[in-house]
Amino acid sequence: MKRRVGSSEEEEEENEELERDVKQMAEKLLQYRTTLPDHLRSTFTSVLTAQRPVLPPPSESTPSGAPIPDAGGQVKSIEGLQDSEQDQEIAEKLQLLKDKISSNVSAMPIVLKRMKECISKIDKLDSYNGIIHPAFKRKKTS
Repeated sequence: MKRRVGSSEEEEEENEELERDVKQMAEKLLQYRTTLPDHLRSTFTSVLTAQRPVLPPPSESTPSGAPIPDAGGQVKSIEGLQDSEQDQEIAEKLQLLKDKISSNVSAMPIVLKRMKECISKIDKLDSYNGIIHPAFKRKKTS
């Protein structure tokens, strides 16, 4: 009898230890889920900036002070170009891209969950003995 009591206490201690481990893992998973989108976004942004080509400034393509005709036939000098407007436009496009990437990354767990649900529904239909159109059957992989 004493052995059973001792073994049940050991089992309880082992169960408590396992429960603590599970709680720690759950906390780590929660932490990863909250920090992963930001980490992916910053990594992707740094990769994009590293791959960005270096473009020469517009003054190198034409001689300084040379007139440039615009679409209306009017002549503008290089100094009259609005580099700040172009830079602002590029910055806005870059910010829009970053926002889209961030929203896509944050929506990824929801999309994955829905995909898994759809796959499970398809698997349930595969086990159904009724008539299913061949277009809706999954190919068996070996």
